[in-house]
Amino acid sequence: MRELLKESTIVSKSGAIAIKGRYSTQILHKYGLILILLLTVLILSFISETFLTWTNLMNVLRQVSINGILAVGMTLVILTAGIDLSIGSLMAVSGVIAASMVQGDSGFGLILLAVLAGMAAGGALSGISGTMSAKLNVAPFIATLAMMTVARGLALIYTNGRPMVVESKTFLALGQGYIGPIPTPVVIFAVVCVVIGVLLNMTKFGRYIYAIGGNESAAKASGVNVNRVKIGVYLINGLLAGLAGVLLASRISSGQPNSGMGYELDAIAAVVIGGTSLFGGVGTITGTIVGVLIIGVINNGLNLLDVSSYYQQIIKGLIIAIAVILDQRSKR
Repeated sequence: MRELLKESTIVSKSGAIAIKGRYSTQILHKYGLILILLLTVLILSFISETFLTWTNLMNVLRQVSINGILAVGMTLVILTAGIDLSIGSLMAVSGVIAASMVQGDSGFGLILLAVLAGMAAGGALSGISGTMSAKLNVAPFIATLAMMTVARGLALIYTNGRPMVVESKTFLALGQGYIGPIPTPVVIFAVVCVVIGVLLNMTKFGRYIYAIGGNESAAKASGVNVNRVKIGVYLINGLLAGLAGVLLASRISSGQPNSGMGYELDAIAAVVIGGTSLFGGVGTITGTIVGVLIIGVINNGLNLLDVSSYYQQIIKGLIIAIAVILDQRSKR
């Protein structure tokens, strides 16, 4: 009898330990990214005296806002198990189109038209990529790689390879101005996150995105118009890339046909680090925001520590590799 009691006690203790272990794993899985971000901020605040100053923090948020807008659009694409390598080139096309429309001191109406034109250009080109992928069964990697080259060529042709300088103060305020104490790009980024977050979590379209990424065949069998949803996702992604391109042109005071190079890699890195699975169907906008902030804080900290940009590229690559490895392990 005593032996049975001992065995039951051992079993109950081991069960309690297992439950605690699972609970700890769940907590780490849910809040691990936030803990990593807070730990990074804490370490950098001790290493650099200027890191936690208001000016530097606002500078970090301004820097990450453009990449954040791109990452939000990329989140939608990756949730459908797709990828978009063209967003950097789409930024260039959108930026030069918007810049060409605001030569001189333009009024608010023309500024709004320029922003919409830039976004429309990005949306149209990305929509073509989505159509190639959805209806012609071209792999997203190939379709967007082709569009990356085409869009860059269009930007160079449109400007004859030369930058288009912008002097309109109203247009420059989009990328360089403030709304109260907050930089304007940060406010725009926040609005984008709210809108896309509502789209993903509170609409049928958002549920269809998750369904397609989780199991495209099952989604199709359930009556989801997979092609329409995929094209819509790439269209939204292109619109956001266009918006990011306009903000970048405003920030650097010119439309540059060679701008946006490498931005697609930063966006993909932020999305993957934020917990969105490259296999599709798993991910959140909140996670992407945290991923964007982690990359932005690390970049800013390395700059404050005067670390060479060459080493920064290596560090960023290692972070992406680790995130992908963790994603594959969790998928298994």
